[in-house]
Amino acid sequence: MVKKDKSEYIIQAVSHALDLLEQFHDDIDELGVTELSKRLKLHKNNVFRLLATLESRGYIEQNRATENYRLGLKALELGQTFIKQMGLLRQARPILDRIVEECNETAYVAIFKENHIVYLDVVETNLTVRVVSRVGSRLPAYCTASGKAHLAFMSDEELESTLAAQNLVQHTPTTLASKDKLKAELEQVRTNGYAVDNEELDPGVRCIAAPIRDYTRRIVGAVSISGPNMRLDDNRLENELIPMILRAGEDLSTRLGFPR
Repeated sequence: MVKKDKSEYIIQAVSHALDLLEQFHDDIDELGVTELSKRLKLHKNNVFRLLATLESRGYIEQNRATENYRLGLKALELGQTFIKQMGLLRQARPILDRIVEECNETAYVAIFKENHIVYLDVVETNLTVRVVSRVGSRLPAYCTASGKAHLAFMSDEELESTLAAQNLVQHTPTTLASKDKLKAELEQVRTNGYAVDNEELDPGVRCIAAPIRDYTRRIVGAVSISGPNMRLDDNRLENELIPMILRAGEDLSTRLGFPR
């Protein structure tokens, strides 16, 4: 059986839609139907149909004042997703390596998704006693340091909506299963700039995390250090690990375009 070239599977309408989106680049923020028709070498009726489809999905929007078209918010969301999932990972790895080299504890980078924390990458300590790798795991945000680093900087409306969808389970004696207690802690996280998981998900495991921001100034992830409580005592957290995680969060944010 002869294997077909991938070009034989191309759907022309999809190709035209992508060609249309690619016309909005550099300083070109708005275009009319006539101009798009000329650029794409397509009949105006075809351009109208493409625009209507893309507009219905939020990738294109019309400026009612000029009747021209521009990129919609969905295009921005797609770009931000790429930055979070690809740019974040690429920029995070050397910082995770540096953390582990300096303190020999496990370091993670995570994102917030659907009220959970998802760990995207890890660099592990070489010590025998360590936290089991959680890459790919979905953990509740309210009882993890990375989760609290995200929750703390949400607007009041976002936080209320997120907590309304969460069942605050008491995983350990130190889990903040009360919304009032959790909100009080999140206020402290905002003030300090970092979050602590004090054995709130797993007994004997502590974690600290700092938020990661990108060029839009929004939080796109969190960087964290995790280990057994016998090594992550209060004295070590305060004098070594908290300054380290704050520096890591700032450095990674700068790499993603956040102005310092």
